[in-house]
Amino acid sequence: MAHPRISAFFSAGERSGGLIIFDKDGTLIDFHAMWGGWIVELARRLEAASGRAVAARLFDAVRYDAASGRVDPGGPLAIASMAELRALTAELLRAEGLPEVRAEAAAKDAWLIPDPVALARPLADLPALFGALRGRGLRIAVATTDDRAPTLATLQALGVAPLVDALACGDDGRPIKPAPDAILALCQGLGVPPARSAMVGDTAADLQMGRAAGVGLNVGVLSGVGTTELLAPLADVLLPSVAGLLTIS
Repeated sequence: MAHPRISAFFSAGERSGGLIIFDKDGTLIDFHAMWGGWIVELARRLEAASGRAVAARLFDAVRYDAASGRVDPGGPLAIASMAELRALTAELLRAEGLPEVRAEAAAKDAWLIPDPVALARPLADLPALFGALRGRGLRIAVATTDDRAPTLATLQALGVAPLVDALACGDDGRPIKPAPDAILALCQGLGVPPARSAMVGDTAADLQMGRAAGVGLNVGVLSGVGTTELLAPLADVLLPSVAGLLTIS
């Protein structure tokens, strides 16, 4: 059976329309499959481009534990935009003593974007999930700090792009999580008040964004980088993954 808070939200959505907003990485797709290998490859490329041993410093800067392959849920790799991560790499090289022009050139040469299709491993049957939510009269949006082009490519590859009504992405030019701007923009664009919206995410920043925007339901999922200890104080409901939303009845 569905959690009572989720059932109540869906029932209200059937009567008056509602919106469910998903984070992407760690919520809809496996965060570590997408970003763990990417940061290791970026470190290798930065070292080759700069001639400096910077991998350990890069991992520290983004809060990636190379030994365990885990990511700090409050660190840049978990919550920063691609633009912020790109700036961080150049700053790291400057801190290593490279002149600014050389640091920027090395960062540019090393920079790569993770493959949004090959590395996207869904955490549930997303077409079934989104179809079930749409069948209950709910609209669907995605709010992510990733850029718009790879986000669209991922959703298309997963077969759910036609089921998503709107996106808010890290390169849209508005403040990113935990600021409420993405949710407020989605709600305004779709004509759904925040109080009739739900936020689903795997980090504290996702749920802080939901709280700041005044959503009617904050759902934390434990399929990404967040832990029960981090998410429970911010969540109305905690689920192992978004697959739990398929239990709506």
